Amino acid sequence: MAGKREMKREDLKARLIEAARNRIILDGLGNLRARDVTQDAGCALGGLYTAFRDLDELVWHVNSSTLEMLEHQLTEMLAEESDPAAQLRILARGYLKFALENRNLWAALFDHKLPDDVTPPDWHLERHMFLIQFIARPLARLNPDMPAEDRQIRALTLFSAVHGIISISLEGRFVGIPATRLESELDDFVALLAAGARAS
Repeated sequence: MAGKREMKREDLKARLIEAARNRIILDGLGNLRARDVTQDAGCALGGLYTAFRDLDELVWHVNSSTLEMLEHQLTEMLAEESDPAAQLRILARGYLKFALENRNLWAALFDHKLPDDVTPPDWHLERHMFLIQFIARPLARLNPDMPAEDRQIRALTLFSAVHGIISISLEGRFVGIPATRLESELDDFVALLAAGARAS
């Protein structure tokens, strides 16, 4: 009996995650409402709080599935390339491609604001770290003598720089790069950073 209840709960969770994901795709995270999600999932409002602690926990699960999509896409793009500098450029282009094709899901990864006394669970924070490891691996090949801590910081810096360029540009800020030049400028920027990593 307990197994049947758990199966029903898992089915409800999956339906709620899919409903929330679809709502974010259509309307963005800022317009996500519990009542809309439960209606789309075909359950009562209280069903959400049976499956998840609150709406924030549901968003963590949606964001984790988005990160899984991104990891899969970047892994496929890297499969044919062995040169570390080229891998870094592919990662930047792949990240841009994902952001362009999944604008609202991508934005939800960074727009999810929490109360000051709430922190995301470790499992969700760890889900983000594949991005940094993807960057750290080619950096290690470009500069094998770089200490692991420095390499981690360099990978975080590189991710932050690329993310910032893409975010500012896609938001249409006056300092953003025009859409027609964004990919080529990212490519040149990452190539410079890769050359610097090799030289240092």
